[in-house]
Amino acid sequence: MNMKISRLFSAVAFATAVASSIAAAPSHAATLRWGAQNDILTLDPHSQNHATTHGLLQHSYEGLVRYTKDFKVEPALATSWQQVSPTQWRFTLRKGVKFHDGTPFTADDVVFSYGRIIQPQGTNQIYVSGVKEVKKVDDHTVEMVLSGPNPVLLRLLVDFRIMSKAWSVKNKSENVQNYVAKEESFASRNANGTGPYIIKLWEPDKRIVMAANTAWWDKIEGNATEVIYTPIKADATRVSALLAGDVDLVTDLPTQDVTRLRSDPKLKVLDGHEVRTIFIGMDQFSQELLYSNIKGKNPFKDMRVRKALNMAVDREAIKRITMRGLSIPAAIMVAPGVHGHNADMDKVVPVDVEGAKKLLTEAGYPAGFEFGLDCPNNRYVNDEEICQALVGMWARVGMKVKLNAQPMASFISKIQKLDHSAYMLGWGVATFDANYTLQSLMRTKTTGADGSFNLGRISDAKLDALIDSAKTETDVPKRDALLREALTITRDNYYYVPLHHQLRPWAMKRNVSTIHKADDRPESRFARIE
Repeated sequence: MNMKISRLFSAVAFATAVASSIAAAPSHAATLRWGAQNDILTLDPHSQNHATTHGLLQHSYEGLVRYTKDFKVEPALATSWQQVSPTQWRFTLRKGVKFHDGTPFTADDVVFSYGRIIQPQGTNQIYVSGVKEVKKVDDHTVEMVLSGPNPVLLRLLVDFRIMSKAWSVKNKSENVQNYVAKEESFASRNANGTGPYIIKLWEPDKRIVMAANTAWWDKIEGNATEVIYTPIKADATRVSALLAGDVDLVTDLPTQDVTRLRSDPKLKVLDGHEVRTIFIGMDQFSQELLYSNIKGKNPFKDMRVRKALNMAVDREAIKRITMRGLSIPAAIMVAPGVHGHNADMDKVVPVDVEGAKKLLTEAGYPAGFEFGLDCPNNRYVNDEEICQALVGMWARVGMKVKLNAQPMASFISKIQKLDHSAYMLGWGVATFDANYTLQSLMRTKTTGADGSFNLGRISDAKLDALIDSAKTETDVPKRDALLREALTITRDNYYYVPLHHQLRPWAMKRNVSTIHKADDRPESRFARIE
């Protein structure tokens, strides 16, 4: 995979600068009203590795590179790049770009943003994984020094968002927001990027208002000059808003309503899969399991217990009843469409209640045991309903599960504090490469990108070695073999309970068109309202 030079590839109001960037709307201008169930967590682009947050902030903050409509890498704030050596990349930066407050974009902002994103209180270090240093060559050239060859560097850098150093310093936001500690900063409530839209207003759990940046270096392909994003937690309310015409686009469709929405002549449904796997994680580190009646030990350290939990889950029933057919039952932790996924590996074994009971008895828990299950109730498709189904399925093998379902904002803070015994999470693959999942979820947790969301604190030396080798292996067949072995070890040790890969239809008015995105991040620059 040798790389060569490629050229193909609170409220915010910035007074005068913003006013000059938002010109009078042309006659064909339109407002896109977009509804979904989940709000963003923060406006700080380096704080939380959360898909909804990234999906909204990509409208304002940009990276050196970005994805095309079909997820190839193309230039963004960098116009070209050159691999000087296996561990040295040089990026030529785009000239004439300005942040929304009018300050010019230069190499200093890239160097500053690198130093900021690697701070340990954030969870986005994965996007500069393997980068040891970013050096300024001149105002429009930077050099990245790597710890080793990186076959997916450009894909990682898509979500390395660039902030203005001057703006951050001026507003005392040099440090990443500590979301878990409930810290607020100017950057967590205000945004100042270089991207196609200016975030004018964020009212948490109410709305985000964005206006087209007419000073953007590129061209908005659609005609959405204003975007109003509304988080609507309740399924019925979200659908009613679409049917009533109060929103134009809904990207979190309740599965029970999809058939009805397809038949409505005023609407159209855009089908597509999502590269996201929904799973259950378990604390496999603590000496005593929290929220359990088992004292002095942790049952999840025993592979037989983890296997029993997997065997007791009827994934086909979840697909048929809870998901109304809109899921792909999962045996491995990456979805179709991710490099490294293999259909032969991703075959779910039939539910086996008696086999699960036998394993629990062998492990010393013939009557099962109690544990807590933390779940979001406004993030994934039918998240709370899935967790309720799991409570019943695990009850059949003697487990007494105490469900704690809560909004994503409080849920994610709780599990990041490691205050759990088991939890639901969904993992989308921003790079479309399996090592993104392996490094984030399976690698032994460190202070950097490794294990950033390994909240069960799995630690497997052989698995670590495979993941680390895959980070730097540039021979494709060798690297694919490493990914396959790592995914197999994860599956066969039952380190997680994979449930399913999400299918993700979007519904919209007939007069709305946009591009379906497998990363579940709609881009308003492609939207058109006739």
